Amino acid sequence: MRNVMPVTVTTRVEDDLAQTIDKIAKTEGMDRSTVIRRFLSKAVRDWVIQTSLDQYEHGKITLWQAAKRSGLSLWEMIDEVKRRSIHVPYTAEDLEEDLKGLPFA
Repeated sequence: MRNVMPVTVTTRVEDDLAQTIDKIAKTEGMDRSTVIRRFLSKAVRDWVIQTSLDQYEHGKITLWQAAKRSGLSLWEMIDEVKRRSIHVPYTAEDLEEDLKGLPFA
């Protein structure tokens, strides 16, 4: 079972970064911690997607596997491939494997 209790993480940032975060928090009507949590969550999500796409691009996993690892649907992952200009030689076997994950396949 996944731990849903918040964990406190402490880190130091440069003064300029802290000031920028505070400006964003004020603009968005949030506190500093909320802004940091949202940015951190987005950065981690982007890292997971990019890492999965890197593995896909190098032929280590299928696009379907990359989507599952990233918590995305196959169609969302296809959009990410287009958006990030990922180029991969795609075989008929890859297509067959990806289609297995679709509900109508």
